[in-house]
Amino acid sequence: MKRRHSLPPLAVLAGLATVLLTGCTDAEQVFVEALAWENPPTGAQGFLGYSDVENRVPICGNCHVGMYAEWKETNHSHAWADLQGSGHAQEYCEGCHTVGANGNWVVDEDVGWTATGDPRFYDVQCESCHGPGLEHVSNPDASQPLAYIDVGPGLTNGCGECHTGTHTPFVEEWAESAHGKRDTYPQNRGGSCAACHELRGVFAAWGVDADYVEKDTEDPMPLVCATCHDPHDGSNARQLRFPVDVADTERNLCMKCHQRRATPDESSRRGPHSPQGPLLLGEAGWWPPNMRYDPGDIVATHGTEANPDLCAGCHVTAREVVDEATGDFVFHSTGHLFKATPCLDEQGVPTPSDDCAVEERSFSACSVSGCHGNEASARSALIAARSWVDFLVEELNDLLDEVPADEFDTSDGVYSPAEGAAFNALLAMEPGSPVHNPFLVESLLLASIELVRDEYGLAPDRVTSFTPRFTRHP
Repeated sequence: MKRRHSLPPLAVLAGLATVLLTGCTDAEQVFVEALAWENPPTGAQGFLGYSDVENRVPICGNCHVGMYAEWKETNHSHAWADLQGSGHAQEYCEGCHTVGANGNWVVDEDVGWTATGDPRFYDVQCESCHGPGLEHVSNPDASQPLAYIDVGPGLTNGCGECHTGTHTPFVEEWAESAHGKRDTYPQNRGGSCAACHELRGVFAAWGVDADYVEKDTEDPMPLVCATCHDPHDGSNARQLRFPVDVADTERNLCMKCHQRRATPDESSRRGPHSPQGPLLLGEAGWWPPNMRYDPGDIVATHGTEANPDLCAGCHVTAREVVDEATGDFVFHSTGHLFKATPCLDEQGVPTPSDDCAVEERSFSACSVSGCHGNEASARSALIAARSWVDFLVEELNDLLDEVPADEFDTSDGVYSPAEGAAFNALLAMEPGSPVHNPFLVESLLLASIELVRDEYGLAPDRVTSFTPRFTRHP
């Protein structure tokens, strides 16, 4: 149950000063600063706010020095100034740019800034997520105010209370994405899948040691905002836990998960699984001995400096939706559906659906960097690539149907030419292929067709030779 804090009279607070003389650097000074606000109104409700408004020093920061230093590098630390300088500041925006009820477990809406109007509550401070700090300041050892981390539908805590609405619908879009689904967690809970499919598994795999309210709940948690964004650390753009502009599967945020079974794995013969990162960088697939390139030599434009944010450059792009007839604002998409070419509703708003035809999808993300002159050219490139790759996959599968069955032995510890070629056929049909790297996909398929044909004395059913359309072989 949520608790309501009332700010005690100064006489009562003075009697608590001795409690702070242990466990906190300069504790006595912290307490003096907490009391410096004479006759605080009841509406403060236990919130302490800044001890130094001009230099943006929260009272919490006097003890939690490391967290304070990290927080100062985040956008939260200057949220009030950003609102005032936006050119469209409104009173109803202030609750999300100040310390108050939003983001924590406080019941009353009229608390902190909205109740007092005191500048000490400017910005999104520690208490915006962790709740009123008076109890903790009064007795640090007895009270450890944890923040909520879940942002699912219907919750009134955490990121979801502010990062929502038609102008900032981060949570609404996330909830409709695969990252936000609560019913897609694999059944082998606690197994290897957890390292990418469940919040605590991801934190364990990434070495994130965080305390939060829901940490000990039994139900699996989806990949909430704090999975990818660090609430305290602004060292990476957009407070991401890892950068997105690094062409390294171990350091790139998206690729830390989107890199599973991009190459054959003897421990699992289920084929590729989430191979998008290595495919983008030219490192995926089963490389036939007749391949004319070394791994990593075939990198698509999407994986070069032309697309500096790599995965996020296409899958997390913001766009304004306006009414075609009036030009009025309709919706601001944040890109947190994580769809590079989303389907659109009747107003032009991206949807989570995948049911629309390619001609009905938005390709606006493809023209942002200038790689494609416009949406039409990007759409045409996809149609051409998909058609050609589909043809090659069909041709390869027809050949594989004629290969002796004993060439597909999953227990012998080796990949036969037929098994490797089959892996490449599956890779070419993975979500996002061949867009992530049409050059590599084509080369793998052409080399596989040639090898299977020669290795098993087979001939293509429809053509006798193939001319590369995306790459030139030496």
